[in-house]
Amino acid sequence: MSTLPFRVTVVDDHALFADALVIALRSQSVDARSVIPELPTTTFPQLGRTIVSTRPHLVLLDLDLGVVGDTMRLLTTLASAHRSVIVVTGSADRARRGEALTKGARAVISKSAPFTQIVDAVERQRRGLPVMSRSERDELVACYHEATEAHRELRAKFSRMTRREAEVLGQLMAGKQVMDIARSRVVSESTVRTQVKAILDKLQVGSQLTAVGLAHQLGWTPPSDEESTEAPAGTSGRRSRTTHRRTTWAAAG
Repeated sequence: MSTLPFRVTVVDDHALFADALVIALRSQSVDARSVIPELPTTTFPQLGRTIVSTRPHLVLLDLDLGVVGDTMRLLTTLASAHRSVIVVTGSADRARRGEALTKGARAVISKSAPFTQIVDAVERQRRGLPVMSRSERDELVACYHEATEAHRELRAKFSRMTRREAEVLGQLMAGKQVMDIARSRVVSESTVRTQVKAILDKLQVGSQLTAVGLAHQLGWTPPSDEESTEAPAGTSGRRSRTTHRRTTWAAAG
């Protein structure tokens, strides 16, 4: 009695890893093939169309493909198209693994795991069996939600800075000292130190170095020169206050 082949598409930017995994899967009678992004020209929409064109029952997806854009969006797109996805990643970030599960992955497996473990996961998926324990899944998803909440709280702290404070933090991020900032802004050093203290208080940190580190971690950028600063005399104070508090956010990666 013949059965339809189980099609698996391996998506990874490391050709050696992808090809070796395809060989291991084919040895188990799996119809496996690889999709390797052609950097730097490949985009996620193109990659998504290529993956879907292989008509896979299962996609083994690496999260770090070297493609500009959001891998999680690709994962969501594949899951929405009713393509089963198992993430095979070299990332040890538990929050990121939990995010992948939240976005639709059936399981997350370490890239450093033996090929036999990955092949076994494919076989379990083919048979409709759980690929990952419920407890491990729940722990990773909880880790993602905790990280998301911490990220939200940190962004809220940054949003409390005034524009002047945000500009000062931007200069600290550029490696400037208080004396340099005071000179460039034509203000006293004590004024800048007062602003630095306000920054540290609002971010609830004890040093300039920690504040700068948090800004980089969050993907925060200071207000640009194109954004208007103080409203001219005689204009509405409401506009002045709104502009004064404005900060800019960079997309996190």
